[in-house]
Amino acid sequence: MRDGDISADLLAWYDIHARDLPWRVGPAARAAGQRPDPYRVWLSEIMLQQTTVAAVRAYFNRFTTLWPDVQALAAAPDGDVMGEWAGLGYYARARNLLKCARVVATEHGGQFPADPDALLALPGIGPYTAAAISAIAFDLPETVMDGNVERVMARLFDVRTPLPAAKPDLKAHAAALTPQTRPGDHAQAVMDLGATICTPRSPACGICPLRDPCAARQIGNAAELPLKTRKAAKPTRRGIVYLAQRDDGAWLLERRPDKGLLGGMLGWPGSEWSETVQDAPPLDANWQTLPGEVRHTFTHFHLILTVKTVIVSAEDEAQTGFFLPCHEFRPSDLPTVMRKAYDLARPLIPARSGGK
Repeated sequence: MRDGDISADLLAWYDIHARDLPWRVGPAARAAGQRPDPYRVWLSEIMLQQTTVAAVRAYFNRFTTLWPDVQALAAAPDGDVMGEWAGLGYYARARNLLKCARVVATEHGGQFPADPDALLALPGIGPYTAAAISAIAFDLPETVMDGNVERVMARLFDVRTPLPAAKPDLKAHAAALTPQTRPGDHAQAVMDLGATICTPRSPACGICPLRDPCAARQIGNAAELPLKTRKAAKPTRRGIVYLAQRDDGAWLLERRPDKGLLGGMLGWPGSEWSETVQDAPPLDANWQTLPGEVRHTFTHFHLILTVKTVIVSAEDEAQTGFFLPCHEFRPSDLPTVMRKAYDLARPLIPARSGGK
């Protein structure tokens, strides 16, 4: 089967089975002349990096309600945006989101450029995101490569080179299939196929629109592809977080440095995260160690945190951080690992805390 026939069959399938996503203009709406909003395409693609559609929906809807266009987002206070992002993870994305919005608002008149090279010059936009915005928002014939596309290409063409070494070969196959007509829909169709039918485990080959030309299905090894080079085991680090509450209900918090893990986010003061734990309380007090631990996994390591708590008076001065009044404290503004520490301590927190 020719590449053009494969793309045509895929688009015909997409016209019927496209996922209904809040940032997407579906095939029928596009046929009626509605065009995707580059701001919404960009926002969704940044949010979807290493995150699932299910996790992103609520965040996307909340962001676009609060900040319906790039100018509104560019004008938003950093703390508000970081607070709304809390729980979505990979917080460098949120910092770059704001940087990018402000560059687009001030240097591009509030309009995202269509050219991939111009998009690549914007903060937080890499090759995948640039290609996705160019294809989906501007219908340019760019090749969009994510994990779903790599899986579909590996199976369709029976590519047995393990990832990541196979990436250039997989991209070449995807580029050959990308049509000049409706390239944005084609890109979304391949991603939808990988997300709903050509899934990592137990692919539904019997209802796949590409089952006939799929080389891996013919051989019978579709579920085994793509092959991946075995990753090294993640190391485990340990640390301590300190939850100090003043007797008027205020909480001792800190704003983490912009660079590094959880950059720019609110969090509890704590020790360094390393193989050995060094006690480093933010103030002198009778700290109590809670039973249980906080466990969290980042991209490159596992983390185990001990949680210590204390109630202090207004006269106690902290060596780091600041006391936030209880009526201003929202646990939802904390990143997930810090929220886990709060949840562990929550049954022991007096009612005056004001946290919800």
